[in-house]
Amino acid sequence: MNTKLVWVARHSLAIALCVMFVAPVGFLLLTSFMSDSQALTASYWPSSWHPENYAHVFARTPMPRYLLNTVVYSALATVFMLLSSVPAAYALAKLRWRGRGAVLVVVVCMMMIPPQVTTVPLYLMWANYGLTGTLWPLMLPMLFGDAFSIFLLRQFLVTIPGEYLDAARVDGCGEWRTLLRVVLPMARPGIAAAALFQFFYAWNDYYGPLLYTSENEHNWTLSLGLASFRTLHHVQWNLVSAATMLTMVPVVALFFFAQRAFVQGVTLTGVKG
Repeated sequence: MNTKLVWVARHSLAIALCVMFVAPVGFLLLTSFMSDSQALTASYWPSSWHPENYAHVFARTPMPRYLLNTVVYSALATVFMLLSSVPAAYALAKLRWRGRGAVLVVVVCMMMIPPQVTTVPLYLMWANYGLTGTLWPLMLPMLFGDAFSIFLLRQFLVTIPGEYLDAARVDGCGEWRTLLRVVLPMARPGIAAAALFQFFYAWNDYYGPLLYTSENEHNWTLSLGLASFRTLHHVQWNLVSAATMLTMVPVVALFFFAQRAFVQGVTLTGVKG
């Protein structure tokens, strides 16, 4: 008994943090199985279980289409970000050229600019191209790089010893071949971390889809569809909770499968500055 108390006392902070993070998810899960009359009452345990709430979510909303739109948006935005940000981070971390420090400062400054500042000019630009109402205005900018991803990848690439790159150049590799054959295999944890950050951001993004696709429900994402999940007269919180759980499950599963690479990448990005 004393051993158990010592273990609890030693891990009390971790237990408190675990409860703090798990309790809202547990409450949401229990609410998703409640009846409409019991949801958000003083009773935290379902008096009767209603798994059909999940079926009602699919019956009342085009959840598969929202899911497909979200997957397309998250996946393409992540791929486009990697195609543009990895070479940029490599140039900032491993190539010597005039103005490199100034460009790095600009990248850091871009991270501090709120997206609302550029909303009006960007919206007008995409409207002129006829792309409003679609998800393309959210994905195409990733082809020009993402400031946070460039900075994160740059911090990881700095930790790769330069001797490996010098050996590749001595063997006749150009910069692109060195990047593809030497740097990318060694930078997998950092790339995985940056990719997961971007994927999670796109998956949970509400402001962007609301701005560009609110006029076209066919291109709505899960976050926008979830926010608009309302009945005619009142909010049915049991169904809202069920829809929220359905939205959370894919990203939670993805994180559990990729958590090792994610944690390793985030840890190693802070080894050197």
